[in-house]
Amino acid sequence: MHTLGFEAIGTQWSLSTAVPLDPDTQAAVADLVDSYDRTYSRFRSDSTVARMAEAAGSFELPASAAPLLTLFDTLQRLTGGAVNPLVGRSLEVLGYDAAYSFQPSGPPAPAAAWVETVSWTADARGITLTTAAPVTFDIGAAGKGQLVDLVSALLADAGHREYVVDAGSDLRHAGAAPLRVALEHPYDTTRAIGVVSLSDRALCASAANRRHWGDGLHHVLDARTGSPVDTVAATWVLAADAMTADGLATALFFTEPRELVREFAFDYVRMFTDGRADYSPAMAGVLFP
Repeated sequence: MHTLGFEAIGTQWSLSTAVPLDPDTQAAVADLVDSYDRTYSRFRSDSTVARMAEAAGSFELPASAAPLLTLFDTLQRLTGGAVNPLVGRSLEVLGYDAAYSFQPSGPPAPAAAWVETVSWTADARGITLTTAAPVTFDIGAAGKGQLVDLVSALLADAGHREYVVDAGSDLRHAGAAPLRVALEHPYDTTRAIGVVSLSDRALCASAANRRHWGDGLHHVLDARTGSPVDTVAATWVLAADAMTADGLATALFFTEPRELVREFAFDYVRMFTDGRADYSPAMAGVLFP
């Protein structure tokens, strides 16, 4: 495999392909990632999301926003509002702001209600999202997974049939040879709690230790309260696409799997802060004794 590494959207990426990426494909990947960042990043002042934080109004998004917003509509419903992209303001209050101050400015603050604050429509030109108030949009629950899918689709369109797109904790695999992936222990990054065989699917993980900046402060917040989760330590989800796997990995911090399997097909491992773990039947044997 030939590997191209780069840093984007705050994480390290690697694209591994059976044949090297040609310059045009490399440039297309770079343009795609930059365009996504210019739309959704809450850490840059020129993004669409930055304009949403300044004033209420209507904002044009690319057509690819439709499946992402549809997923958020579903996850906020299934989790009773715990998963909500408007949680960005709650993260800022706790110190995870555009300046990376990591200094809380107040007590935990609930996010604005999704259904009452945001609406969106689709037409031939793309997506129009309308907000009833200034909001700090944060698509971290599923956005990186979607970008992995978009990059994967670009590689497939360029003729690649064997590849691994790895964006930190989000991966998508295509090809005949399965990829063995270790599940990192959330309390000791030098250890694994098990190994998953990834074949023509996506694997996404979410863990409280990934973005942790103080006693009990991390990036996985319950949007209903604005407080970090303290019962689940890490989740891993296998699904057909990375956007779905990413979103479900977040939802499992708040919701029992039986609620999610009614509308999604996936496998999972979930580790609790007391050391217990549960998993779907297909993942039996994945965890080390």
